[in-house]
Amino acid sequence: MAPVGSKRGILERLGAGEVVIGDGGFVFALEKRGYVKAGPWTPEAAAEHPEAVRQLHREFLRAGSNVMQTFTFYASDDKLENRGNKLTYTGQQINEAACDLAREVANQGDALVAGGVSQTPSYLSCKSQDEVTKIFKKQLDVFVKKNVDFLIAEYFEHVEEAEWAVQALKATGKPVAASMCIGPEGDMHGVTPGECAVRLVRAGADIVGVNCHFDPMTCVKTVALMKAAVEKAGLKAHYMAQPLAYHTPDCSCQGFIDLPEFPFALEPRILTRWEMQQYAREAYKAGIRFIGGCCGFEPYHIRAVAEELAVERGILPDASEKHGMWGAGLEMHTKPWVRARARRDYWEKLKPASGRPLCPSMSTPDGWGVTKGHAELMQQREATTPDQLRPLFQKADAKN
Repeated sequence: MAPVGSKRGILERLGAGEVVIGDGGFVFALEKRGYVKAGPWTPEAAAEHPEAVRQLHREFLRAGSNVMQTFTFYASDDKLENRGNKLTYTGQQINEAACDLAREVANQGDALVAGGVSQTPSYLSCKSQDEVTKIFKKQLDVFVKKNVDFLIAEYFEHVEEAEWAVQALKATGKPVAASMCIGPEGDMHGVTPGECAVRLVRAGADIVGVNCHFDPMTCVKTVALMKAAVEKAGLKAHYMAQPLAYHTPDCSCQGFIDLPEFPFALEPRILTRWEMQQYAREAYKAGIRFIGGCCGFEPYHIRAVAEELAVERGILPDASEKHGMWGAGLEMHTKPWVRARARRDYWEKLKPASGRPLCPSMSTPDGWGVTKGHAELMQQREATTPDQLRPLFQKADAKN
């Protein structure tokens, strides 16, 4: 176990050209395990069920993750209390518990702890920069107290709010990563990925990139646009990608939350472990060195990333002890036709069937076009009422 402070920091590693592997999507993974409620997607499980969060951290560490992100996604006070969400623990208690769990597991390997903040209901409700910054600061006070190794501003749809977050995070003196949930079309107000990246670097971000909302290849393409713009502006940064584990070729600007399958019927879109290896290789070729995952990513997906880049990293993850490279473990199978699949050529060429003969290959996104400034996106502490839901149901039915 390495003592806190003895490990090389995130910027030292990236500066040396090393690959840093992130973790996966905690809210989706823990929702499937029965510890997170879909809808609010808030992380009170860090305090309510620490054993579940701890175990997921351990599985990602074993799979090859170098970063244990605190399970503090949507852990701002205004999100924790949004739309009637009932809590047993305070925001401070949840953030502190998440930091302790991430540090405990990070110290069991060569991993760093990253404290994360996300977009806020207050911004969507048109609150001021001072009001939004105060919300970030409550979480930051915990991260500084718990001495996380670096900070991540992740899952921002609007570059303006991301800039505010970066400025608040930078004031702590710790390294800052900024990750937006956008695709090649840019943020929700049409700001291009390149402009977003330049603005974030100028705001103080050391690492820029994207997470969530889009599939791996779309995210790699988006980060490539960011990288080109930052370099053209004469600025320097490191780059990160933490995409979905779902195929999203039919998504529009809003990403997968516009898909009719979101969030309870996305399973047919999950990438295979072999497709994750392709993602890792393409990300590396694009100059991205912080490579992880978001919603839908399970530990075996991260193991695939670590295995694909094992030569570059000089190490295989512990979880590879139970996984033959490119299906080599199938050599031990009792059935000869399964043993015949123990080769890279087979898995690279396979086009997996869905087993759903009456289902389409792609969907039509809802595309309501609602973002900050629209009345329908104003948030509230009170629970959503039937009178508020009725026109939404009618609007959805009219579109379908």
